[in-house]
Amino acid sequence: MNLYAIRAIYRFEMARTWRTLMQSIASPILSTSLYFIVFGAAIGSRMGEIDGIAYGAFIIPGLLMLSLLSESISNASFGIYFPKFTGTIYEILSAPVSPFEVVMGYVGAAASKSIILGLLILATARLFVDYEIAHPIWMMGFLMLTAITFSLFGFIIGLWADDFQKLQVIPLMVIMPLTFLGGAFYSINMLPEPWQTVALFNPVVYLVSGFRWSFYGIADVNVGVSLAMICFFLLACLTAVWWIFKTGYRLKS
Repeated sequence: MNLYAIRAIYRFEMARTWRTLMQSIASPILSTSLYFIVFGAAIGSRMGEIDGIAYGAFIIPGLLMLSLLSESISNASFGIYFPKFTGTIYEILSAPVSPFEVVMGYVGAAASKSIILGLLILATARLFVDYEIAHPIWMMGFLMLTAITFSLFGFIIGLWADDFQKLQVIPLMVIMPLTFLGGAFYSINMLPEPWQTVALFNPVVYLVSGFRWSFYGIADVNVGVSLAMICFFLLACLTAVWWIFKTGYRLKS
């Protein structure tokens, strides 16, 4: 394994983050803080508890997941799309670097940014609401798995996109609506039938539910099912990336 190549790609991508702190870190934290102020402090103080949890604390896992999904996809998709846009992707493809090492560098950097951002948002939430983490190890596990999985998904989007507009189509038109409808701000058990059953076809429900369980020990679906869904999506993304590099789809054309 060419660790030097992985480290070079990783450090280059991380350096871009530090050069654009306002867009990469400050902006997502500010946006999420506004959610905490409006839904947590203002509206939450007027609402009752959900499953014994204050509303402001209840939405923390959902808001964190919302930021984690969007930032993981955004970081990874732009990271690989920009070399395609400038033409430097051919230098990477012709270098003695395997596809696995390319993916490790780009996806590792995107996932690292998302994990750092998630932890900063978690710390910021303490300023607005009180919360406890019942299973901190599981929380970090879900955080890392989700960041890696959706960074891989973003990597695929970056390879698929042929203009900057397409980088935003799936995050804005698919991921964000699914997150809002996936129990980020409510429990799906509050929905009447048949919408409870319909909600189970939303994959984000399993991500939010598993993450919320790691905080408060409560979940809309079994935590084992949530973990299995994340692993399944991770495997699907790995398979898609393998196929892209094997066929050269959107890489050699």
